[in-house]
Amino acid sequence: MRLDDKVCIITGGAAGIGKATAACFAQHNAQVIICDVDQAAGEKVASDIGGEFFLVDVGDRQAVQEFIDQVVGKYKRVDVLVNNAGVLRDGLLVKVKDGQLVKQMPEDDFDFVINVNLKGVFNCTQAVTPFMIEQGSGVILNASSVVGLDGNFGQTNYVATKAGVVGMTKVWARELGRYGIRVNVVAPGFIATEMVQAMPEKILSGMKGRTPLNRLGQPEDVANAYLFLASDEAAFISGAVLRVDGGIVIGT
Repeated sequence: MRLDDKVCIITGGAAGIGKATAACFAQHNAQVIICDVDQAAGEKVASDIGGEFFLVDVGDRQAVQEFIDQVVGKYKRVDVLVNNAGVLRDGLLVKVKDGQLVKQMPEDDFDFVINVNLKGVFNCTQAVTPFMIEQGSGVILNASSVVGLDGNFGQTNYVATKAGVVGMTKVWARELGRYGIRVNVVAPGFIATEMVQAMPEKILSGMKGRTPLNRLGQPEDVANAYLFLASDEAAFISGAVLRVDGGIVIGT
């Protein structure tokens, strides 16, 4: 049991990679607490794995602080935080037709993605860190993406957040290491989550074709990476970026 009795928080745990990570951690005897904005799905996941669910918008700073305070009040510690929650609002920076500007990425779409994917990671980490410092240990795992490292067409907002998460991870690894806290980031490639599997077959085939291992990753592939980094087997790993992408390099 690689996470025996460790208290683990997973944001965005109602579906996809978060759901798979919650199940993986529970199988390794962790006390799993998930949060999400999808209450019905989140409660089902928590029930299935014997964990606990909280309805939380990670972009809401006060709600995050109240959530973390409740968890610490009940369990007296937090050993692992997985900042998994994320959203998409894809679109071109500008769209031009016949030399004329016809569309721009809406400011609301940019702000929404920043608020969840970047500020949400900041909110959750800042709320949990004082408790980890007090207990003298902790692991923080952040979700980036290969597009945060390589860029991607039509994803200005999403790429900005995922690149920012990598940068924050490296800063926090430096700042928090002295307190026994490790901070790492996982960068998935094309993963067969529920959202991805709903895409047209032509797009899915293109994703597979661009991946050297010639398949989509499974949520469990990423969950296993989180499991390793959360465990004591990764005790001397901090500030690292682990790609879980089948060897892909995003092109133009």
